[in-house]
Amino acid sequence: MYQIVGFHFRVSFQNLPEGKDVDVQFQSVSGLDVQIEKESLKEGGENRFEHSLPGRRKYTTLTLKRGIIKPKDSGLTSWCQDAFQNLIVKPISNVNVELLNEDHDTLMHWQLSHVWPVSWKITELNAERGEVLIETFELNYNYFKLVAAS
Repeated sequence: MYQIVGFHFRVSFQNLPEGKDVDVQFQSVSGLDVQIEKESLKEGGENRFEHSLPGRRKYTTLTLKRGIIKPKDSGLTSWCQDAFQNLIVKPISNVNVELLNEDHDTLMHWQLSHVWPVSWKITELNAERGEVLIETFELNYNYFKLVAAS
């Protein structure tokens, strides 16, 4: 048994309008985070402590980074452009994030539900640096589930 590394992965968008092959290639993925909120319950006559009970789950935003791609070459960029320029927000039913092994087989698979864009950022344009221009997508989702690898 060996430790799993996190540099070989794939992101796929189910029902992305005008999806293209480049829309699965990202430099980094973050935001597969979940927390259970605590609810406090005060018991009458017990002043030493409060009971903590589990509440709702809270998910962060999914952050995807990649080298910038022209809108005509990327369905993801076009989808975000519709949301931010035309105020047409069309949620995607599922986004899949898969961690892969050296044979491109799925080791772990997260399925995110009801995904829509909340932020779209471009790194600084700087004449003094010769760096790749990075675009960052932040996507809201209702929840994710860890799906058994096939």
